Amino acid sequence: MDHINTAGGTAAATKAPKTRWYRQLYFWVLTAIVIGILVGWLAPAAGIAMEPIGTTFVNSMKMLIGPIVFLTIVGGIASVADLKKVGMTGLKALTYFQVGTIFAMIFGLVAINIFRLGDGVNADASTIKTSDSAAKLIDAGAHQEWWQFLTHIIPNSIVGPFVEGDILQIIFISVVFGIALNAMGKVGAPVLDGVQRLTSVMFKILSFIMKAAPIGAFGAMAFAVGKYGVSSLTSMGGLIALFYVTSILFVVVVLGSVMAFLKLNIFTMIRHLKEEYMLILGTSTAEPALPGLIRKLEHAGVKKETVGLVVPTGYSFNLDGAAIYLSLAALYIAQATNTDLTIGQQLGLLAVMLLTSKGAAGVAGGGFIALTATLTTIGTIPAAGIMLIFGIDKFMSECRALVNFTGNAVATLFIAWWDRTLDADRVRRVFAGEIVEPMPSEDPIHVDEVTDIDEDLTEYGHHGSKESVSKQAGTVAGLAPAGTRPTRSETV
Repeated sequence: MDHINTAGGTAAATKAPKTRWYRQLYFWVLTAIVIGILVGWLAPAAGIAMEPIGTTFVNSMKMLIGPIVFLTIVGGIASVADLKKVGMTGLKALTYFQVGTIFAMIFGLVAINIFRLGDGVNADASTIKTSDSAAKLIDAGAHQEWWQFLTHIIPNSIVGPFVEGDILQIIFISVVFGIALNAMGKVGAPVLDGVQRLTSVMFKILSFIMKAAPIGAFGAMAFAVGKYGVSSLTSMGGLIALFYVTSILFVVVVLGSVMAFLKLNIFTMIRHLKEEYMLILGTSTAEPALPGLIRKLEHAGVKKETVGLVVPTGYSFNLDGAAIYLSLAALYIAQATNTDLTIGQQLGLLAVMLLTSKGAAGVAGGGFIALTATLTTIGTIPAAGIMLIFGIDKFMSECRALVNFTGNAVATLFIAWWDRTLDADRVRRVFAGEIVEPMPSEDPIHVDEVTDIDEDLTEYGHHGSKESVSKQAGTVAGLAPAGTRPTRSETV
């Protein structure tokens, strides 16, 4: 069947040739995760000793997140003709984030009210002992006000947010810088060109680091299983299972419905992002997968300014997995401590969570700080009760990160549709694994250099030789043959 492409021509749908399974990044990351689990389970001491491997990889990824977010947002905002559209996109994104968070929290509330896993625990809050690490989070949450995220957005210095890795503050600086650069007009053109060149450099550095993804996933998983063991899984397996099932249902039912509304399939999207999912599963955090998501959504046809604004902002404001966790955990603690809550009180709890969850955005231990801030604000549920779930938090962090990541991908596609800039046919073809021509605004760096370990793999997760794909893409779009890569000035 012929497909109409963005270049105005038609071409038969072409599936990208498959690469051997042992040359794909997600296979090696998955293998490393399995080996890490076995090492942590069979030799806990050796697993704990692997901690530096995992933390070094995650830190090396995080050091690039700030610059990539800054450059992506600045490049997107500075290159648009109408800044009003950027502002409207931001407002639409925040509206969608709030609605999505409400649905996620409702899912958690309904699940824990149906199964009531906390009944029968009969925990006495006055006798619960808190560890030093938990006590610090409880204290931080007790002094966390819902409005603090507004004042926290503005940094004390221009460099501080990049040093501390504070995404919210980096977004603020990026938006201001991008608007100013846009207002400069032709005078700012050289700076914009420099921003676009630096973006390519940062993604190239990232491609080097991604070669070590399997090693990092192994170290992180071996440490987690070696330190926390599997005893927590057996002692509170019911709550963990309920959280996972609720999260899966949310992805399939709610996010799947949003994708169906866009006439897209959420399962093809998940398959297209499999490398990023494996990376999140291994490291228990969604941040290392942010650059890959940005690149793949841009290649799928979402405008650069939309991706650059919605994806980083979603990492702080659109945390669907964390929202499910918050509502589930709060009600579980209430049930376990025999604290009866009416429907009205539960809805009030949800309203408070909408604010406190934003107050802890981008803060280390933010989930527990948000939970403690919520319990402290409500006053009816003892904050010390978080120790009942403190030991199993690690086993739920992967699921939270996976749901957060999925929610942000869907949100970006929806906002693009809302802005009437979504090419659903192109997105469908890319998610299905078809070869499509590069977008005119794409930087000349291959996404496989970010998400694949084999330099001979083709761009954007398609597998074959780069030369062959370039030739086919050039034929589809009526471009020059491979080997005549456009210059930066031609790309811009």
